Amino acid sequence: MNFLDSLIHLSWFLSPALTLALLLPIAGRFWLSKNPTPRAYLAQVAVVFLACSLALVTSLWCWGMDGKMASYAALVLVGASCQWLISGGWRR
Repeated sequence: MNFLDSLIHLSWFLSPALTLALLLPIAGRFWLSKNPTPRAYLAQVAVVFLACSLALVTSLWCWGMDGKMASYAALVLVGASCQWLISGGWRR
């Protein structure tokens, strides 16, 4: 596999993490709108993307394959927990 193919595989592997990272801060502004200090959107996206990517890589390492439903469940759980922490959801 050449470099371009590896890059394409990596982008498809990380695309669920990127999608979730782009949508969670937007959804968090609707549900956690009483937050007195809103964080910057790009900073939230970066933190959630890194956490979700780490969850996907960890699940790939644990199970040895990509695309298990447990991997995606962990992705959603880690992403939502990270967004909740960033938004200060525990203060409500």
